[in-house]
Amino acid sequence: MINPLRGMKDLTFEESERFNFIIDTATAIAKRYGYGYIETPILEETALFKRSVGDSSDIVSKEMYQFEDKGGNDVCMRPEGTAGVVRSFVHAKLDRQPMKQKFYYYGPMFRYERPQKGRLREFHQFGCESFGEASVYEDFTIITMISQIFEALGIGFDLQINSLGCTTCMPPYKKNLVGFLTEIKEELCADCNRRIDTNPIRVLDCKNETCQSLLVNSPKLIENLCEECDSDFKKLTTLLDNAGISYEVDTNLVRGLDYYNKTAFEFVSNDIGSQSAIAGGGRYDKLVEFLDGKPTPAVGFAIGIERIIELVKMPESTREGIYLGAMVEDAVEKLFTIATTKRRETKVTVEYNAKGFKSHMKGADKVHARYVVLIGEDELVNGTVWVKDLESKEEKTVTLEAF
Repeated sequence: MINPLRGMKDLTFEESERFNFIIDTATAIAKRYGYGYIETPILEETALFKRSVGDSSDIVSKEMYQFEDKGGNDVCMRPEGTAGVVRSFVHAKLDRQPMKQKFYYYGPMFRYERPQKGRLREFHQFGCESFGEASVYEDFTIITMISQIFEALGIGFDLQINSLGCTTCMPPYKKNLVGFLTEIKEELCADCNRRIDTNPIRVLDCKNETCQSLLVNSPKLIENLCEECDSDFKKLTTLLDNAGISYEVDTNLVRGLDYYNKTAFEFVSNDIGSQSAIAGGGRYDKLVEFLDGKPTPAVGFAIGIERIIELVKMPESTREGIYLGAMVEDAVEKLFTIATTKRRETKVTVEYNAKGFKSHMKGADKVHARYVVLIGEDELVNGTVWVKDLESKEEKTVTLEAF
């Protein structure tokens, strides 16, 4: 027997119902906020992620499914969704249009890392990207939208926020941080030592408990913001307070991607073990420019579907559609004429084998049909069908034309 690859799994049965419910719920809410669907390729040039996510990030340096294709091109399976959407945005020259653009997407992403609960090598995300709006009101609106998605799915969460500053306040902060880290570098892990020289901000995101204890007294970017970034962050917290959305300011929250600036946020859950982040995002005002587009402010997020699939509160299943069955062999072909007509308006399940009454009733119950429609000897002769509503328990015999 051939098994699925490690870290990759099939999506079937009850899980697939949960997956579709998540996508349908998130899509409906995203549309209310003015987002339209976009789909980008799973396979992209490796350079796209090196320039956007960052060479020093774990995603690029350790986790990408990267290879050379038959044409000699350096390509990889997308590890995240934002970079591809931005590439598409620039490729379509949407950065040259005055109107604001909003996109939602969903699909598989790939990272080669140690599989664990809620973290697979092939995983799925639902995400949104908003282009052309620099106001912190858009950051707040994005956070509100995610809150509504989780509320609709019946998932509890805690919100963590931070500000990563901008090109004005980040350089002097980095200098202070490097000075602090250099003094304790011998006590930090190997990854942190590497990042001191490549991307010191990422040290704050280290999951090593020893490193985190050493970072308690590190310089805090939130205390070194420029006037504009400080004003925006205070405005965001005021908006969240007024909306009744509780949050915690996490000064070490930097996200795992190099393109973020200003607002960064994560939604976390204590119900999925150590990998507690169930959604995350923030502002990335320089990424369009990094990928050769015109300077365009942008903000977005992604929800990890595997992270939340077991947490979803599914609605109670309701009976729907029609179950068609024949009680004599000669009546089986009659079922298909009915099915073809009724499938234009509802779900129809056809039983191909002639069976007894009790067997058909069990079959209708298994597929959660609302109506059971049977043709026996008398119905075949009279051109009628027997119909029972399995919710109201009403039953009747009607002509084929009337049904």
